[in-house]
Amino acid sequence: MAGEASENEESPSELIDARIEELSDWRGETLSRLRGLIKEADPDVVEEVKWRKPTNPHGVPVWSHNGNICTGETYKEKVKLTFAKGASLDDPAGLFNASLDAKVSRAIDIHEGDKIEEEAFKSLVRSAVALNKS
Repeated sequence: MAGEASENEESPSELIDARIEELSDWRGETLSRLRGLIKEADPDVVEEVKWRKPTNPHGVPVWSHNGNICTGETYKEKVKLTFAKGASLDDPAGLFNASLDAKVSRAIDIHEGDKIEEEAFKSLVRSAVALNKS
């Protein structure tokens, strides 16, 4: 088989489910909620998992549609969503709060207890999809 096939061939969605379950705290809940918002914003989004390695067997969730939209990384104190072409997106709600000096990408760091502006987030996802299609 081509690619990174494993004995227990799990789909990207199953790997993301496993990552969320493994976290079993506010980070898993946050990643799950954001994942749902991404799917609401773009029902045709494709879930992928990249950068799998022994220290991160579930890899990094990636959502794409005609190119990467964003990644969803989890750290001890935050959930980080990095938008591949975030520097080219309008962000009227000011959701981007990290990687603001990057030439291409922008990120949203979410800490425990942070609230996310759901409609603004979905709008950002839709804008990323539109940019990928242009």
